[in-house]
Amino acid sequence: MAAATKTKQASGLQEQSSLAYSKEIYLFWYERMLLMRKFEEKSGQLYGQQKIKGFCHLYNGQEACIAGAVTALQPGDKYITAYRDHAHPIALGTDVKYIMAELYGRATGISKGKGGSMHIFDKEKNFFGGHGIVGGQIPLGVGIAFAEKYKGTNNLCITFMGDGAVRQGAFHEALNLAMLYELPVIFVIENNGYAMGTSVQRSSNLTELYKLGSAYDMYSEAVQAMEVEKVHEAVSQAAERARKGIPSLLEFKTYRYKGHSISDPATYRDKEELETHRQRDSIEAVRNTILVNRIASEEEISGIDERINQEIIAAVKFAEESDFPNPEEAYQDVYVQRDYPFLNN
Repeated sequence: MAAATKTKQASGLQEQSSLAYSKEIYLFWYERMLLMRKFEEKSGQLYGQQKIKGFCHLYNGQEACIAGAVTALQPGDKYITAYRDHAHPIALGTDVKYIMAELYGRATGISKGKGGSMHIFDKEKNFFGGHGIVGGQIPLGVGIAFAEKYKGTNNLCITFMGDGAVRQGAFHEALNLAMLYELPVIFVIENNGYAMGTSVQRSSNLTELYKLGSAYDMYSEAVQAMEVEKVHEAVSQAAERARKGIPSLLEFKTYRYKGHSISDPATYRDKEELETHRQRDSIEAVRNTILVNRIASEEEISGIDERINQEIIAAVKFAEESDFPNPEEAYQDVYVQRDYPFLNN
């Protein structure tokens, strides 16, 4: 999605503000980020009611990370992430009813009810998961990028990870191979400050994680990822490099409002810290930009809010009315059936 010329428009709400990108992009950001937030809030509520079981990691606060990336990339580009993965397919346009059904473990779920919260996939949207092993998705992202280069496409793979994943050896192996083979890949560290309950300051002598890329002579930078415009700009520039075979490592400085998982009370941080970060909420910032620049009125914004609320209600209804998978389904999708003629000679 292309950037718009910066303009200034009069507003009675606050002081005049620059519109960095098109009206369509700002509305897209607001709708998708709000849908992510409402989905996660409802998921947390349903988990408390024991309607959703197993592991569940919420994305509240980090919405700008994926929203800004999606608007910066092209339709053929690939995405892969870790287990905090509900928001990524939502940003890409996956119908939330299929994601909700997956959390419920129903056959209509996006992974046929067999993946649950941590293993969401949507091949049609080029979303390759959703991976439960810390750092396990990082070399897979490199493999996807290698495949794109091998096939001669102009596509790239953006590979998301948490700040704790950079302690895995696979992270370093992946960066090395990406540089060695000049692969079209963007590595993104979603640094929300904590690896489970351990702060970055307590787990590393190097707290500016983007600098880890310098060991491989990789272009690396930190991005203020509570501002969706800055995410969009950084990913746009990284995509330009990636399509030329130049990988990048971006450290998204973000924050999660909830604990590591729903079972985490997050007692390792105080209320003041949480409130400080909530003051920089990316959804509220986009909403304010829309109103200040008269992209939409308060009434129109309320209409968007209500439509999203109804979409979440419909998703829950769809999930609760869907059937569980048949037991035989456990044996499906284990192997890929392929015909190799040379084996029959």
